[in-house]
Amino acid sequence: ASMYTEIQREQPDGGNILTHPDYIDGNPDLIKPKKLLNPVKASKSHQELHRELLMNHKRGLGVESKPELQRVLEHRRRDLLIKQKKEEEEAKKLQSPFEKELLKRHQRLDQLEKEQEKQEDHAPEFIKVKENLRRTSTVTGDEKAA
Repeated sequence: ASMYTEIQREQPDGGNILTHPDYIDGNPDLIKPKKLLNPVKASKSHQELHRELLMNHKRGLGVESKPELQRVLEHRRRDLLIKQKKEEEEAKKLQSPFEKELLKRHQRLDQLEKEQEKQEDHAPEFIKVKENLRRTSTVTGDEKAA
């Protein structure tokens, strides 16, 4: 118990272990630190938002309260999205294996047609002109026979 009383006598300020800063003594040679500005609080948008929140609080409006029109439009938009998702899911469920296979084949044919168009675009111009000449000659020959 005597050791405890000795420790209390040595610390007259009540056992405060924190050290005091050096700049309090008023030394004019030292540069005194300044508090840094918070960039979020310094921004114009944050100040405007804070001002709006204070005004709404003074009026008694809650943060969660929205105009009725906005609530109705959001509700309709949400319902529409849910309805579209349900329709897509039902359409996927109703497809038979035959319909799925037809869809796959149709997609493959579309890809092949696109690849052929790309190849035709890269062909030299004289080949294209030659193909056009063949077409016109066969059309005129067919017309003469008719």
